Amino acid sequence: MAHDHQAALSPDRRRLSIVLAITAVFFAAELIGGYYANSLALMTDAVHVLTDIAALCLSLLTLWISSRPASGAKTFGYLRAEILGALFNGLLLWVLVVFVWFEAAQRLRDPPAVHSPIMMAVATLGIAINSFSAWMTAGSGHSHAGRTGMAVRSVFVHVVSDLVGSIGVLIAGALTWFTGWREADPLISIVIGCLIVYGSWELVRDGVDILMESVPSHIDLDELRRDLLAVKGTEEVHDLHVWCLTSRQLALSAHAVVAGAADQDRVLGDMAALLEHKFNIRHMTVQLERDNRKRREPEHF
Repeated sequence: MAHDHQAALSPDRRRLSIVLAITAVFFAAELIGGYYANSLALMTDAVHVLTDIAALCLSLLTLWISSRPASGAKTFGYLRAEILGALFNGLLLWVLVVFVWFEAAQRLRDPPAVHSPIMMAVATLGIAINSFSAWMTAGSGHSHAGRTGMAVRSVFVHVVSDLVGSIGVLIAGALTWFTGWREADPLISIVIGCLIVYGSWELVRDGVDILMESVPSHIDLDELRRDLLAVKGTEEVHDLHVWCLTSRQLALSAHAVVAGAADQDRVLGDMAALLEHKFNIRHMTVQLERDNRKRREPEHF
């Protein structure tokens, strides 16, 4: 299990390292451009990009920590370090949004002049860079190794919010340049903040659900129970629990009552095959009980 987890993390590290290098260069360009353009939208987006750099560094660190092998004290290893890092990244975005809204409210009272051409030039560069970074970190869906890890998902949310921010800065610059409407800059900042909160909500929610060991959102527990009951020789399934070890690895524990004449090894094998191929659950503990309630020791897979 540890070897598979490390193999799955290697592509994530490569992608994040490339995005980190590109993001650092763009941060310098946006910070300088925002200063000379006197644009709140551009400066706050630069601060946002700085949080992206911190998020990327944190994600790379948590990927390294989560790949460390298990020990006697930590039998599951450090797999959930990735979840903690992703949750922190999501909350960091919310803190940034509060700062943006506060600054925008101040500027709405007395909108300053901004240098629109610089705003639009830097925003156009940001759209190109963030589009590439979003493509590098997208990877949604399922693969042989499982779903995209939360470390990469958290960075993807940051990058997409950056992309939205760059589009917003471009719109604000265009409105200011063509109409002279100075309020466009802080108003666009408020809209960007709302979109960031909306986009990061799922990331924070999924992180909390994993830490609370909730049933994964894509698992229908009733369907899973019915499928286990459909295994020949199974009469009852109870004490059924499904949770995430990480965003890639699911775990299950259950008690199953089997018919007296049933072959327990076959029942366990059929259940294991069902859980792995249909639900992508490879770490399971199923305790079988005869219909006379005589119990046997748990079987592990």
